[in-house]
Amino acid sequence: MQFGEFGSIEMQMLWLSAALGIVQFVLVIVASGLAGRTSWAIGPRDVAGPPFGKVGARLDRALGNFVQTFALFAAAVLIANTLGKHTPMSVLGAQVYFWGRVAYLPLYAAGIPVVRTLVWTASTAGIVMVMLAVYPGM
Repeated sequence: MQFGEFGSIEMQMLWLSAALGIVQFVLVIVASGLAGRTSWAIGPRDVAGPPFGKVGARLDRALGNFVQTFALFAAAVLIANTLGKHTPMSVLGAQVYFWGRVAYLPLYAAGIPVVRTLVWTASTAGIVMVMLAVYPGM
């Protein structure tokens, strides 16, 4: 992939973030299978599933958290792209979000509390940076 194919670094980070979401989704599926949840997962799920295990449950929660933040990030990047506002702040914000989410996944899976929260805060700050870069008058 080359930068020019995406039109902007922000759009490249959006694509990479979507790919990261797919990776996280696959990791949850694999963890579910390893925990013996396949029969439950392909069934009607009328009852609670069998235990997921610590790491599998963490991966599942990390995916849920990613989905929550990704929608906001995608909206911010698409607004920047639509408005043609590609500033150093929007570029850095998009990169901070993506790399923060990359770092967040293993930290959450490993159960590392404080650093994980700091990384989450940084990735969220990345969204805010993109939003500020497109705000009128900025």
